[in-house]
Amino acid sequence: MNPKPLVPLAVAINLLAGCLGNTPEFEAVIVAPSDASRAALQSTLAGLLGGYEVTLADDALTRSSLLVLEPGAQNRSSIRPLGGRVVTEPVRFRLVKTGGECVLVDLRDGSRHLLADTTCEPESR
Repeated sequence: MNPKPLVPLAVAINLLAGCLGNTPEFEAVIVAPSDASRAALQSTLAGLLGGYEVTLADDALTRSSLLVLEPGAQNRSSIRPLGGRVVTEPVRFRLVKTGGECVLVDLRDGSRHLLADTTCEPESR
């Protein structure tokens, strides 16, 4: 296989990646939440948290770009911590708008996850 035809493609990909990296990014909130946008958020979070079900308020990420999930109470006494206290750190996520996309950033590792069926606008301070 002749590698020369691949060179223009590689250059185009690098240029595109460079342009995308310069897209302004803003902390954002969800506007006009719908069943579809709530389902997209719920599904994304479940995937990021190993399939655990997450209980969210209907207005999650509509007033603030920060979403903090705290561990829920466990119903099985065999896994309750000593002293009855939950000592697990909350998990934090930030919603950002990049171009026309709503992206959920996992603040544990900086990974980014596109939220389908979701409309967001920059957060007003």
